[in-house]
Amino acid sequence: MPSLYLINPATGFPSYHTAEAFQESGYGWVQVADLAITTVAALAPPGWTIRLTDEGVSPVDFDHPADFIGITGKVSQRSRMFELAEAFRQRGQTVIIGGSFASLSPEDVRPHADILVTGEIEDIASGFFADLANGNWKASYHGGKTDLRRAPVPRWDLYPVHAAQAGAVQTTRGCPFNCEFCDVIQYQGRIQRHKDIEQVLTELDVLYAAGFRRIFIVDDNFTVHRKQARSMLVALAEWNARQSSGRVHFITQASLDIARDDDLLDLCHAAGLDTLFVGIETTNVLSLRETSKRQNLLLPIPEAISKILSRGVVVQAGIIVGFDNDGPEIFTELMEFFRNSPLPDLNIGALTAPQATRLYSRLKSEGRLLGDSWDVTAGSPFATNILPSGMSREDLLGGLRWLCETAYSPAEYERRMINLIEAFPANDGPFSRGRPTLSNPRGKLFLRTLQMIGRRGAAEAAMVQNVLRRAAEKPAALPAVIYFLGRYEQTRYFLEAEQATESVQAAE
Repeated sequence: MPSLYLINPATGFPSYHTAEAFQESGYGWVQVADLAITTVAALAPPGWTIRLTDEGVSPVDFDHPADFIGITGKVSQRSRMFELAEAFRQRGQTVIIGGSFASLSPEDVRPHADILVTGEIEDIASGFFADLANGNWKASYHGGKTDLRRAPVPRWDLYPVHAAQAGAVQTTRGCPFNCEFCDVIQYQGRIQRHKDIEQVLTELDVLYAAGFRRIFIVDDNFTVHRKQARSMLVALAEWNARQSSGRVHFITQASLDIARDDDLLDLCHAAGLDTLFVGIETTNVLSLRETSKRQNLLLPIPEAISKILSRGVVVQAGIIVGFDNDGPEIFTELMEFFRNSPLPDLNIGALTAPQATRLYSRLKSEGRLLGDSWDVTAGSPFATNILPSGMSREDLLGGLRWLCETAYSPAEYERRMINLIEAFPANDGPFSRGRPTLSNPRGKLFLRTLQMIGRRGAAEAAMVQNVLRRAAEKPAALPAVIYFLGRYEQTRYFLEAEQATESVQAAE
């Protein structure tokens, strides 16, 4: 029977979402286990020999003699995808490339793939694998948008689960919003599709058995379809209550308008969904209107964050700078907002225009594009492929660096962590997360994280001590504090890597 080697490439550079800071001898860490390669592995027919490599965890085996090499990836992985593809093709192996970047930019990927797969693979998997087995494959396959009830249980038995800080499950695809800069809706659609609840619970059983106690629900907007979200949260709460070896804590992505729904927030808390990544983007109302982010205009942003946190649900914030309505004053305005917020974790970056977006089309017609996002930014949050309107490009990028470096200085980070602790409810209820189990790899990683931050300097060591001391006075907040300290170390690591890269480029 045929063999398939599936690879999730490294990004080639640190980011908010990677975990290079925690690499150990023999393997690395990833923040979230990869769902793409495990799902494709589950679609392979019985009898196929399947091997997986997540390059964030372990090196690619270029000597692996698989009949087919499958490579997936996002725009941030583009360069490494192509490097791997060429290396295996030179060895005479057949390379398949699919995933989000291939679906959004097929003309860019086409020269590097023997077989190009665009769209979602579930509906075409049977014929696709049959063609591979028979040796009569096509050069291109397009899968369209699948009925998620056809999705298989991912092959977590093939994945290095010991090196992932969180497991992954998907309950929906698609988002009805139409934010100008977002390319997700271009390949997943604006009509949200859902898995059956029992299907999701089966996947959770597998993740739980694999040892995960934190699971990322990878939906782009988990709560936007209120009826479906309520039903899913009730089921998650009941499932979680049945777990005898520790309850699971979920993280997902949602819109800020969840704060208008008290019932939904209560259900999030009951289910153990204690962390939301929210695209706050900006405090500039004109910029939110400009980019069609109207869901962030329904409540004052500080009020919305406070309501979410009142349920013991913490917010990780996505922040974008460089909208047409942003002038040079935006940096100090955002810094003042950060300083008074309970938002330790800030994913701050420049506005970019991915190729498939409305923003790209508009700026191209206005002659304000410097190239495609991968040519100009290489995935860095400190670069952009647009010419901003309200300030010079130099002012934008210089102000962005100042904003990030200031926000992640020990004093500013401590202030936001203290704000979080003070606003956190004193009683987190039956889903109080408790202290980490220090005997397992993830628990040991927490201890090592504290040491790593402390070694950065006296200010960092004092920040950790002060924050943990305050959290000890409110034990319900302690697990959130521990989580955000890990995020702090990775962010500081990648900010320093960015500075080193800029220094090298300046010297050349």
